Amino acid sequence: MSNTPKELKYTKEHEWIRVEDGNIAYVGVTDHAQSELGEIVYVEVDTVGEEVAADEVFGTVEAVKTTSDLFMPITGKVLEFNPELSEDEADNPAAINEDPYGKGWIVKVEISDPEELAALLDAAAYTDLIA
Repeated sequence: MSNTPKELKYTKEHEWIRVEDGNIAYVGVTDHAQSELGEIVYVEVDTVGEEVAADEVFGTVEAVKTTSDLFMPITGKVLEFNPELSEDEADNPAAINEDPYGKGWIVKVEISDPEELAALLDAAAYTDLIA
């Protein structure tokens, strides 16, 4: 059974978002997604500094088995790519497999429209989706 923290919001595409400090949020892929993808070997985000609309691609994650697009849960400006995931780090993208909701976050964003959060899934609805 996948780990689905109750304090997060989720997308049907298996991204999560954690809102902190008003309009600042962190986005990553769910525990379910990382387990389905398998060993993650590379993460690419080329949207830092750009506003990305809800449901648009903000990057890609490459696993041993496949490459998958990353979809933005809400409209927001990408402020930062998690430096722990860069190629230069010793354990780089493996952080997503090891700790998808903690050190495995992918981007930090500034939320443009907080009302979009209401359209996302809560933990119970996401758990039903992946059941």
